[in-house]
Amino acid sequence: MESPSSQTSRLVLGTAQLGMYYGVANKTGQPDFITAESIVAAAWENGVREFDTAQAYGESEKVLGQALHSLGKSNDARIISKIHPETDHNRTESLRHAVERSLENLKVPKLFALMLHKEALLDLWDNGLGERLKAMVEDGLVEQLGISVYSPELALSALKSDGISMIQIPSNLLDRRFEEAGVFSESERQGKHVYVRSIFLQGLLLMDPGRLPDEVRFAAPTLKRVESLAKRNRLSRQHLAIGYARMAYRKAKIVFGAETVEQVRENIVNWKSSIPEELPIVIQESFRDIDVKILSPDMWKL
Repeated sequence: MESPSSQTSRLVLGTAQLGMYYGVANKTGQPDFITAESIVAAAWENGVREFDTAQAYGESEKVLGQALHSLGKSNDARIISKIHPETDHNRTESLRHAVERSLENLKVPKLFALMLHKEALLDLWDNGLGERLKAMVEDGLVEQLGISVYSPELALSALKSDGISMIQIPSNLLDRRFEEAGVFSESERQGKHVYVRSIFLQGLLLMDPGRLPDEVRFAAPTLKRVESLAKRNRLSRQHLAIGYARMAYRKAKIVFGAETVEQVRENIVNWKSSIPEELPIVIQESFRDIDVKILSPDMWKL
């Protein structure tokens, strides 16, 4: 029998929700520290060892750092953080100060990975930024470097950039732009890692199609189709979405967020429960040419 850690070794707890109000489906707001610590503890107890945060996620770094410290797991956790996009990325001093601030907030001597938060920063990589960040790896402040991207074109470009060993991308059962562009196959060729975020499309995939906020009501017909497919297969939409991510992105790490301990446990139960082998193909055939407005939260104008 697989241990909990071996079954969940591909899961990464995203912690934006722990530091600020995040997600279109968020009903509880930012949790208090006791709840946040319980969320981190529940993930850890179920084998999750990687945690994704960022300086731009409000108090996320401080909350995550304190939670891991209180649980006695700081030295064993693998933490990925992102430099605030407003940092001057052209100055070594600014970058180093930013990383040192993250280490202080997180209460760790070194980051498992440091990512650039905006894909536009890739333009600076070969103009000195890459060398400035590589120096932090050499100094032992960071183990790996990566970038969070939103477009398949820049994902492919990042994978080919010297010094970048991982990328983070949005992808889910409606959004196969990165699959179709060959991002996953290119990552294998390059021997680099892909982290998939937004598997629930910031919670939109789990919302009641009949009770959507006005700003995203245009997504209702598509969500009804997702709901119908899930019901036909006797699955929750949560199980359908996480099951698709597990099977479609077989070699990627999967980032999931949670506002409550119950959500952590539900996600992990669903992760461990397989969906029918043929269902990913059915999903791919059922959801083609989805309006980019549905796939891009920055276009929702919430």
